[in-house]
Amino acid sequence: MQGSSLANRRAGQAVMAETLRIHDGDPPRSWWRRLVGASPLSADSRPWFQGALGEIAVGRILGRLGPEWTVLHAVPVGAGVSDIDHVLIGPAGVFTLNTKNHAGREIWVGERAILVGGHKQHYLTHARHEAARAGKRLGAAVGEPVSVTPVLVLIKPKQLTIKQRPADVKVVTDRELLPWLKRRRPVLAPEQIARIAAAAVVPGTWHNNPAPSEDPAALQERFTELRSSVGRAQRRRGLWGLGLIVGGSAAAVSYGSDLLTALLNAGLS
Repeated sequence: MQGSSLANRRAGQAVMAETLRIHDGDPPRSWWRRLVGASPLSADSRPWFQGALGEIAVGRILGRLGPEWTVLHAVPVGAGVSDIDHVLIGPAGVFTLNTKNHAGREIWVGERAILVGGHKQHYLTHARHEAARAGKRLGAAVGEPVSVTPVLVLIKPKQLTIKQRPADVKVVTDRELLPWLKRRRPVLAPEQIARIAAAAVVPGTWHNNPAPSEDPAALQERFTELRSSVGRAQRRRGLWGLGLIVGGSAAAVSYGSDLLTALLNAGLS
């Protein structure tokens, strides 16, 4: 059964599911909106869509870690619908990764706060809470303390200003993530890694009442279809914009001299 192991879950699975749930409830685009390339995403579904893209991108990066690492995605935790974006277990330790897709935005990082476009976010608090939660649940499952390092991954920021790095949360960009992980020294023995990883893939380790999830492959296929639709709409908007530029330039060339003469005559009269 696919839901019996968290190892089957895809990067961004929970966010993909929420994106599609919201999108399914949105009214369909009119023929005119489709013609001009209006996005199929609504104001409600767009943030979830961007979040899913961020987690998928980080999932691809984590896929380049060696076989000595166990990588879990979209881990349901607690009693509700909360999940941890990524959980890593390997020689360098245990990590919870919180992914934030703010591509093209300016981000400021201080010891106690993170600002995105000048607005304060509670990312550091959430990252600490996730790591503490993971450590408590994994420790209970293996019968010994498990130290978990919180990591905040920022996707393609336009500008990242580090005023002062937080002491207890590692803040990295997507480009920095893999080199940072590979540079870390080993702290866990192989038998410790195996014991923690065996507990981590069990849904009941994390969630009070784990439920079977949607088939990951089917969910990813539906999200890929939506992503293709978003891409087609974007390309269509680009073609319309290019057409307007070309048309405007041609009109300026054809009628520019006549228009200038008319304006001069109007000014002299």
